[in-house]
Amino acid sequence: MSEPLDKALARYEEVLAELADSSAASDSLRLSALMKEQSQLSPIVAAHGDAQAAEAEIASVMEMMKSEDDPEMKELLASELKEEKAKLAAAKEELARLLAPKDADADRNVIMEIRAGAGGDEAALFAADLYRMYAHYAERCGFRCEMISLSESERKGFKECIFRIEGAGAYSRLKFESGTHRVQRVPVTESGGRIHTSTATVAVLPEAEEVDVEVDPADCRVDVFRATGNGGQCVNTTDSAVRITHLPTGIVVSCQDEKSQLKNRAKAMKVLRARLYEKKRQEEHEKRAGLRRSQVGTADRSEKIRTYNFGQGRVTDHRIHLTLYRIDEILEGDLDEIVGALQADEAARRLAGEGEEDA
Repeated sequence: MSEPLDKALARYEEVLAELADSSAASDSLRLSALMKEQSQLSPIVAAHGDAQAAEAEIASVMEMMKSEDDPEMKELLASELKEEKAKLAAAKEELARLLAPKDADADRNVIMEIRAGAGGDEAALFAADLYRMYAHYAERCGFRCEMISLSESERKGFKECIFRIEGAGAYSRLKFESGTHRVQRVPVTESGGRIHTSTATVAVLPEAEEVDVEVDPADCRVDVFRATGNGGQCVNTTDSAVRITHLPTGIVVSCQDEKSQLKNRAKAMKVLRARLYEKKRQEEHEKRAGLRRSQVGTADRSEKIRTYNFGQGRVTDHRIHLTLYRIDEILEGDLDEIVGALQADEAARRLAGEGEEDA
């Protein structure tokens, strides 16, 4: 039995013992943490049980085959043996997947930033399409999507939008979206029917808590100003918009989505903490990996990760060479197949020891 498996099984028994302790029920935070840990360890225990059951069946069938002379019965036993060996292989594969190194930020909420790239108005319209795709995907997953900041173009495209997606495991599903997305289609602004290529960049940041990143108020300059653009009563008539400049890093965050200055400030601080946390993560990764970048899961926006070709009705993810011919469904938020393939690729790399630097 491997050391990680030994530790997981031992810890599971410890968690069960702690849950049985009456003192756990009186501490809601401790109880919640223990129940979460139990749910994380249960699949490992179950897979280990399946492996043990398959091994026991294999031993039993092989013993029966030694004393069996009937050819027909031997054939049935051989078939059963093959089936049990397949079960054992599947259980071991599942155990390996569950015990593989995991991204420490997998369960976090995310802050997503989409910016129009090359292509003018068409790039802004594509950026808006991407936002709607992620908003629909979040809804499918039971997540909550909240706009933080939005700058629209004249044609109702998005020059830039920053939004938050809240839900358990949001980062584990969406972290692969960081990078440059490319669209190939005939823009609404094109009278000659020519296909244009435009881009938008996406950044996915794990949301940081106050305990993760300490922001000294003395390091921040806070400016308030009058919001511009569409909005309800008071949005354009009061100084409700907030701009926070983090002086040590030069990071600037603005928010004007809410009518309340306090709410805008709180949202801006969430984005600032996320950007500072991501900066810290990248610096640690560079130190450990010698500037190495893995194929999937980086926040390098210069990398073209996906192409959306309307003429052919296809979406191609260039990192894993996956092409799907159902662009309409994907842009409506049906990202499960793409996300699943990217997660499987990451798991395979982590099992091979290639992705540990990114955990």
